[in-house]
Amino acid sequence: MQSQDINIRDPFVLVHGGKYYLYGTRGATCWGVASGFDVYVSDDLETWDGPHVCFENDGSFWADRNYWAPEVHPWRGAFYMFASFKSETRRRGTAILRAETPMGPYAPWSDGPVTPAAWECLDGTFYADRQGRPYMVFCHEWVQAGDGSICALPLTDDLRAPAGEPLTLFHASQAAWCRAIKHSSGMEGFVTDGPFLWRLADGGLALLWASLSESGYTEGQAVSESGEIDGPWRQAEPLFRQDGGHGMVFRGLDGQLRLTLHSPNEHLKERPHFYPIEEKAGRLAMP
Repeated sequence: MQSQDINIRDPFVLVHGGKYYLYGTRGATCWGVASGFDVYVSDDLETWDGPHVCFENDGSFWADRNYWAPEVHPWRGAFYMFASFKSETRRRGTAILRAETPMGPYAPWSDGPVTPAAWECLDGTFYADRQGRPYMVFCHEWVQAGDGSICALPLTDDLRAPAGEPLTLFHASQAAWCRAIKHSSGMEGFVTDGPFLWRLADGGLALLWASLSESGYTEGQAVSESGEIDGPWRQAEPLFRQDGGHGMVFRGLDGQLRLTLHSPNEHLKERPHFYPIEEKAGRLAMP
């Protein structure tokens, strides 16, 4: 299977054991009832083996819809999937699953969502600070908050539960390029999507996130002026404005730094794309 044949949103690449593992939101079931996630495996980011089911609801899982944005991170000898879910009786939130290998099968690890139960949240990602303290960085969703925000939540060392209260890092409207949109309910607001953190070679800390600009779905970037999770965060120029977003960065087997995101942002047409990227002047930049 070629990259152009894979219909996923929110692509995430884990590089492990000389292979690329690609995860994402199943395109066909993105907006309604859903049951699981897949993984694709490649040696070259072009030809992929899969899809292989890596998580499937056996009927006992708490959520039955909006299975979104699976990310897989190694931690303490195992692999942890951060993914967003929703049910008729529980708000959308990010839960954590665990497996022994990148292929899964992943099993529930946290007791439901780790995000605040009263909040509509999505797109949790993993971050460990320079002292090795684990966090989940996630979005407080604009459909509830109005001005969507990016928040950081400390986690217990076993990644099973929160270890404190969420800290708001910034709001979507703080980016000059971000434009308000109108929800089907009539409410207007500013979107935050898909945070991902990258430690720069010079010690700086960059945070990718997506929203809407005048040119459509856009991959933005913020930089921590302190180099730490609590910022303050300064909004930089977007990385990608051509109707693509929910990106992340990884270093390939060839040593090249790459950005992956989905584009176009249109149901059943989304595909993963891979672009060379570099660190420049204290931030991430397209060559």
